[in-house]
Amino acid sequence: MKITRAQIYLCEIDGRRPLILRLWTDDGTQGLGEAALAYGIGATGAVAVIEEMLRRIVLGRNAHDVEPIWSDLYDHTFWAKGGGPIIYAAISAIETALWDIKGRALGVPVYQLLGGAYRHDVRCYANGWSFRAVTPEETARATEMPLKAGYDALKFYPLATPIRNHPNGIFAHVSRREFDRDFEDLAVARVKAVRDAVGPKVELMVDMSAELTTDAILRLGRRLEEFDLTFFEEPVDPFDPEGIKTVADGLRIPIAAGERLYTRYGFRRLFELRAVAIVQPDIGIVGGMMETKKIAAIAEMYNMRVQPHLCAGPVATAAALQLDACIPNFLIQELYPFRVPEHFDLVDAPLEPQVRNGRVAIPQRPGLGVDLVEDRVAPFLRADISLGDL
Repeated sequence: MKITRAQIYLCEIDGRRPLILRLWTDDGTQGLGEAALAYGIGATGAVAVIEEMLRRIVLGRNAHDVEPIWSDLYDHTFWAKGGGPIIYAAISAIETALWDIKGRALGVPVYQLLGGAYRHDVRCYANGWSFRAVTPEETARATEMPLKAGYDALKFYPLATPIRNHPNGIFAHVSRREFDRDFEDLAVARVKAVRDAVGPKVELMVDMSAELTTDAILRLGRRLEEFDLTFFEEPVDPFDPEGIKTVADGLRIPIAAGERLYTRYGFRRLFELRAVAIVQPDIGIVGGMMETKKIAAIAEMYNMRVQPHLCAGPVATAAALQLDACIPNFLIQELYPFRVPEHFDLVDAPLEPQVRNGRVAIPQRPGLGVDLVEDRVAPFLRADISLGDL
């Protein structure tokens, strides 16, 4: 099965930019992947990187050779050694699309190719429900939406403040230069208000987004210990594993991190230091599905659990669910279920709307289990490359 064509879509919808890749083989089989750069800066750059990788390394190859192609992208692009999120988001999209092709060609879901299912549905937590809330009272009221939808696990950002009147509900994280005791008090009040609103049985997680210094996050974290948090995410810069270890040693809350790291090599020090209790690789950043599975296997050896990070488009969600099925030390899956319908309608069977009582079934269709909706993605086409163009 020779890879003969590729299409790249940058889907700018409601303040997010899902970057979706579609590969085609010479027998007409398609495969989808996604680079998880739907927020922040970098998606436009990744379009160019994916296109160059396709032209120089991928087109013309046997689509079944998933790991050999990954190794060539790692070994022969020069900048992959040391890497960066744009390089590895590009590799992730390509690798995921290859697994989708293989699953479709063999008529099985991708999880069957990665060892088989430990579970056929997964528990999910809701994120994104608090983006327009500023005060503790507003944040508490915002919990009504995920609770009514049946979620019993929620995550939010105590250090973030929405940009008022922004049409897309975008928020800004406080920087370490701006953080003071007043903001610390506000963050604590937000967490207290949410815990009081949801009661003791709903699991609550907070994401610090690596915004503070070690001393400041320790002060804040100690004040949050009373609220029975499931985990405390990205307390400091993820590229400071010793700093994360310092925080972990100083708090009675499990620490989670990993969404901005790439490859198993990027996670090495977190494992060696036992700096976290929960690792959070993002399939669309870390290097793809097999790289995530390798990281999960190392985490299992260190008695850590895996909560795959997810903040991208519906193809990324489909990939995450396939991997969730076959990770033995899986904890829970992150979802953003309250985005605009146009975000989910890029594919024919989006998973977020299928969640019931905080759980969603693993798709059983071949491959990742979703197809693009042609008229929805067509306006977002950025590149269409064929083997004959080279």
